Amino acid sequence: MRRKNKALMPIIAVWIVVVVVGIFVYLTLINPLVRAQKRITTLKAIAKKTFDAAKTQQLDALEKGLKELENEVQASAQDLKPVFAYQHLPFIGYVFRDAQNATFAGEYLLKAGEKMVAAITPYADLIGFKKGSQFSQQPTEKRLETAILTIDKLVPQIDAIDADLEKARDLLVKIDPEKYPTTFFGKPVKEMVKNYHGQILGLVTIVTDAKPLFKKLPYILGKDAERKYLVLFQNDAELRPTGGFLTAYAVFSIDKGQIRVKESSDIYDLDNTISHPAAPEEIQRYHLNVNTFNIRDSNLSPDLVTSIGLFEGLLAKSSRSLDYDGIFTIDTQVLTSILEVLGPTEAGGVTFKSDIDARCDCPQVIYTLEDMITRPTGYLREQRKSMLSVLLFNIMQKSLGVSPSKYWGRLIQVFLTELQEKHILVNLDDKDSQKAVESLGFGGRIVAYNGDYLHINNTNFAGAKSNMYVKDTVTSKTELKGDTYVREITVKYQNDYAGSDCSLLRGGLCLNAPLRNWVRVYVPLGAKLTSFVGSEMKVRSYEDLGKQVFEGFLVVNPKSQSTIKIVYELPKSVIKTEKYSLMIQKQPGMDEVKTTVEYNGKQQTDDGKIDRTFVF
Repeated sequence: MRRKNKALMPIIAVWIVVVVVGIFVYLTLINPLVRAQKRITTLKAIAKKTFDAAKTQQLDALEKGLKELENEVQASAQDLKPVFAYQHLPFIGYVFRDAQNATFAGEYLLKAGEKMVAAITPYADLIGFKKGSQFSQQPTEKRLETAILTIDKLVPQIDAIDADLEKARDLLVKIDPEKYPTTFFGKPVKEMVKNYHGQILGLVTIVTDAKPLFKKLPYILGKDAERKYLVLFQNDAELRPTGGFLTAYAVFSIDKGQIRVKESSDIYDLDNTISHPAAPEEIQRYHLNVNTFNIRDSNLSPDLVTSIGLFEGLLAKSSRSLDYDGIFTIDTQVLTSILEVLGPTEAGGVTFKSDIDARCDCPQVIYTLEDMITRPTGYLREQRKSMLSVLLFNIMQKSLGVSPSKYWGRLIQVFLTELQEKHILVNLDDKDSQKAVESLGFGGRIVAYNGDYLHINNTNFAGAKSNMYVKDTVTSKTELKGDTYVREITVKYQNDYAGSDCSLLRGGLCLNAPLRNWVRVYVPLGAKLTSFVGSEMKVRSYEDLGKQVFEGFLVVNPKSQSTIKIVYELPKSVIKTEKYSLMIQKQPGMDEVKTTVEYNGKQQTDDGKIDRTFVF
């Protein structure tokens, strides 16, 4: 009997250990996770209520929602406290470590939100965040002045808010989505983590990087003295290096909230005031029948600052003087996006809308402007010279006149999106302001990058408005062959639409014609070109803007497609770590470029709407 008891002792001991471990795991892992899971439903409900309050600018409800969220997140953190101890486990510890970092980051983000609401609350009446406020009852011309003065009062609060955001960012950057498995029990994991992490970290980074610019806003908006800004309209339907063909210009002044149009016309009117030098060799080589250098063709460089230098060099020859404190460029996408919010807007007796026009399968505002400005007529149309500036001014006035609680949030979102997607570019004379603009990526610069790099720049030289119809797709492949990284870039240009009637005699509106495309591919300095297939003219390789450039030319006909394929070797200095990283800078003015990036057989995809860094 004693022998049997002795034999059972190890088994009993094992069972005791199993039970104890099971109880420990239940108490420190399973039960906390179950409690936290139950809170998710509550968190979602509060988050939705809080988000709705933010959209409708109900400060009281927003403040209450943020406090409720903070309480729930803190309670979740307390529930999960035993779970965080598992971060020291091998192989899977990073999951619990990331959960802790994400939870604490959430607390700091909510604290920043509460401070922001507290800072705004004393001025809620002034800026229209309450129904029946003084702001809503003010005339249109007074609203911007009030908003500027309010921003000036908020500036001292920015540092306290930014301190919490910085702490949140420090925690978020510790999370590496690449560690996660692609799927878990058939459900996508890595992509979900990457999306949430990228969106939240990106938003926090933008807000913290924007602090210097926010502090400068009262100055930029003319709080202390009049500021004048030159607005250059770039027609992205006729793509040029910085976003589009320079079509028109206007000088707007802003003085303590008062906006005025100082001067406006089309770019040809300005061109007629200068003595034109000979065209640069690039224009003579690729542009059809153009031998002189015109202001309208001056944005030759992909780098906005460089192109502005060319623009101002020609402007200095003009008999007309333009006085301004900075330059904004905008394209047709900006007009369309704003009209989607504001609805139909009148200018010069014409109503402009964002609705799709069947005559061009494009927004009505774009077709109407092209019809007024581009279609050949037997008479001079003076109205076209100022139409764009009148439309822009009316949009500004309408934006200030609409209900702040209904439209301002959406308009700010549109403005930020267009800046991120490079449909608006900014160059300010004030150095501190411009430094902040460029740190946010809003300055249209070709940037230095410590890794692999790609920028594809297209220029429509005498190809009508065919960029409305040509869709680009990019495939980037990188392979390690021996000790050399070999890159293959394929760009496909697809035009699925029939050509327009481009007869001058018949007065046709020539939108879709053969695209004469000068293409430059910017890659790391020192890259060696192996082959360039698809160019219809001599391929060139040279240095520009701190990059190696491979240059070619091709024609894309309506109802057709053309492709270029470039193969080159990367300099060894580019690959410095075990990770391969590739930064792709999009071209301003382009809407979407479907992009596939492949590295040693692994793929990532992107819509190409903003600059993107791919890491393998």
